[in-house]
Amino acid sequence: MTDKFTTKATYGQVFAVTQFRALFAARLLGVMSDTLRSVALAVLVFSQTSSPLLAAVAFTIGFLPQAAGGLFLAAMADRFSPRTLITTGYALQCAVGLLLAFGRLPVAVSLLLVAAVACLTPVTTGAAGRVLAEILTGDTYVLGRSLNYLVAVAAQLVGMAAGGALTAWLGVERTMLVTAGAHLLALVISRLFLARTEVVRAGGSIVRKTWQGNAALVSAPGVIKLIMVQCLPAAYLAAAGSLLIPYAAQRAFSPTETGLLLAATSVGMLIGDVVVGRAFAPATRERLVLPLLLIMGTPSIALILDLPYPAVAAVYVITGVGSAYLLGLQRRFLEAVPADLQGQSFALLNTTTMTIQGIGPLVFGVFAEFLPVGRAIALTGVSSVITTLLLRKAIRPRTSG
Repeated sequence: MTDKFTTKATYGQVFAVTQFRALFAARLLGVMSDTLRSVALAVLVFSQTSSPLLAAVAFTIGFLPQAAGGLFLAAMADRFSPRTLITTGYALQCAVGLLLAFGRLPVAVSLLLVAAVACLTPVTTGAAGRVLAEILTGDTYVLGRSLNYLVAVAAQLVGMAAGGALTAWLGVERTMLVTAGAHLLALVISRLFLARTEVVRAGGSIVRKTWQGNAALVSAPGVIKLIMVQCLPAAYLAAAGSLLIPYAAQRAFSPTETGLLLAATSVGMLIGDVVVGRAFAPATRERLVLPLLLIMGTPSIALILDLPYPAVAAVYVITGVGSAYLLGLQRRFLEAVPADLQGQSFALLNTTTMTIQGIGPLVFGVFAEFLPVGRAIALTGVSSVITTLLLRKAIRPRTSG
């Protein structure tokens, strides 16, 4: 481990950096408004079509198109100023919100608009990752990446919790207007507090540069394995969460109990990241990656049994705690990627994460069509443990040199 990563940092040191506070606040607003828009769009589409399938598509339309952005546009994250990319992204999201609020658009056009702007998400995520790598050093970078992840989890929780009630209270159009306002505020914060940087990069085709950059990242020693370690276990966790509603119905849990279960994993994530981030030194966090991954996967296997409700809730909280394993990988990922491809590396990581998290629930949802839901959830845990063991060489921390 390099010397600059051996000194333990605090969350206070991270928040002392003005540009980090701006990124944090803007991301909170952006993810929360994205989630609100997903809920409102699903309500709008269902009211116009009465199709559960189209409503489900509307709810998830912002995820899979990110794969296209990561495959064809990710090189933009290293070619242009991060502030320009981030503010442009929020400006486009604001414009989409306004069009959905006032445009009276056909369903197909609404879905295409949201999908189109989602293609740029890997670019803005990569740009934000570059900013983090530039403004934070050593262990403050590790904690900053952790907080960047946690704010997305918390914002999604708030967006999900408030989305249905806000849509019912304000109506779809006004809710869309709220999302546009939140994205506009995120734009203003980013514009005012992120540094203006001039980025000089060779010209040429963005698509060709993206493919060349992705190929260089995939061939760089250790990078693809580190991406897989960060993405695959998270996909199993997402799949286990996606099966909660049918599982709760099968077990006859009340709506209140089901709602608490839906929040349990996120609560565990918050607990795990705060405790591991504050209590352990950087080297210890890296040694904890394997144990935390096993903690993340193993408890779900117990759902092959009809556990009492408190035990089910505990399973989901504990699996969420295990997600703190990501803290032990941030330093290694940053050091593994070529310096001139930092922005694109974060774009590729985000694209892979979102794509696999979109596929995971689909795969295990198919299993749940043929197996009791509890067994399908247990299968996500088995898969997570097997994946962890197969990738244990990539997980094992390197000895200090």
